[in-house]
Amino acid sequence: MRSFPILALLFLAVPLLEIYLFIRVGGWIGVWPTIGLVVLTALVGAFLLRMQGLATLARVRRSLDEGRIPARDMLEGVFLVFGGALLLTPGFFTDAVGFACLLPPSRRLMATWLLSKGVFIVHSSRGGPPPGGPGPQGPGGRTIEGEYTKDEGGRMKDE
Repeated sequence: MRSFPILALLFLAVPLLEIYLFIRVGGWIGVWPTIGLVVLTALVGAFLLRMQGLATLARVRRSLDEGRIPARDMLEGVFLVFGGALLLTPGFFTDAVGFACLLPPSRRLMATWLLSKGVFIVHSSRGGPPPGGPGPQGPGGRTIEGEYTKDEGGRMKDE
């Protein structure tokens, strides 16, 4: 899939949609209430981002302590950052998408959907070597200890 035309369309369509929504909402409720609403959504978004970010971080730590891979929680963290950035961007459409990324039910649904579609693949090196080779233990699973220095050219040499 070619991403440049999609990104170019988004960078053109989203600001035009935001301008249209500003004009419509400003016509319904007035200029100052519209500006106040945009500022209010940014403040509420920052508060939600802090609360949900700390909760997600706690879940990631708990998963790691239990020896599980926190793939969904980490993906939710990406959605939190993306949603927070959208909420700080003035506009009603970006606010709607940002709140969808910050609210736990929709965020979990999006993260679970992306993981189920194979968009993100999670590998664990626990219980054996990673798919690419023997891993840090060296061949046969035993640890190989050694020391090295770098010469003037930046190459490593054994001691």
